[in-house]
Amino acid sequence: MLAGKRAIRVGDVLLKEMAYLLMRRVKDPRVKGVTLTGVQVSNDLKHAKVYFSLIGDEKEIIQVQQGLESAKGFIKREIGLRMELKYVPDIVFKHDPSLATGERMEKILQNVKAGRSSEGDAQEDPNGEGS
Repeated sequence: MLAGKRAIRVGDVLLKEMAYLLMRRVKDPRVKGVTLTGVQVSNDLKHAKVYFSLIGDEKEIIQVQQGLESAKGFIKREIGLRMELKYVPDIVFKHDPSLATGERMEKILQNVKAGRSSEGDAQEDPNGEGS
């Protein structure tokens, strides 16, 4: 078996379980609207970096980070009950800015498209020929 393959499988299940817990069981209002985007589990399955994303300003991201840190003990306990693992991984939450970056890129592309279409409508054919 390839080294790390089990870590990937465990990471996938861990991510699904954590997403469920955040949606249904964690009552902290600071974590509402957060999206878990990925997980990296060490090959020994003792450490997990969980990446989350939130479209908002820096203040909201810090509040979500604090909410996740506050719920970490509950999440680890529930993961221990739900998954058959010898060790429950130590969880570290990291912000993933990819959703916010994608949203900014989408707005830029829409602005460029809107600018081109308004320029194209205003300009006439330089050769004076019709379509």
